[in-house]
Amino acid sequence: MSNVKNLNKWANTHTYLSLDLVRIALGVFLFMKGISFITNIQYLQDLISPIDKIGGGMFLIHYIAPAHMVGGIMIAFGLLTRWAIIAQLPILIGAIIVNFMGEMHSQNLLLAFLILGICVFFLFYGSGKHSADYFFKMQQ
Repeated sequence: MSNVKNLNKWANTHTYLSLDLVRIALGVFLFMKGISFITNIQYLQDLISPIDKIGGGMFLIHYIAPAHMVGGIMIAFGLLTRWAIIAQLPILIGAIIVNFMGEMHSQNLLLAFLILGICVFFLFYGSGKHSADYFFKMQQ
């Protein structure tokens, strides 16, 4: 627990507005991707069809879109950022695996790797100084 506090202290003293803007852009991107999946369910079914043979296809459809929407909002506002990113990690890892199991879409693969890298960075970095987490922590 003290390691997390030390990481938070370091992140809050070494925070930059540009990193907060990247976090906000990540949250908005994930939220828009969730909206895209909800408005076009057939596209989401086609994306997860290579791993649908394993089972749980309907669970995946009902997990991916809401997790992107709720997680995107939480990441954009910096509210429980690490928990929201932890919820995104299985989806992003699955997006990479789907590209290797099914038809290879290099643009989707590159985008999934990029978003996964940014999420892993913010998993360790935290939400930063311009976030709801920092605001609520300072209220105490």
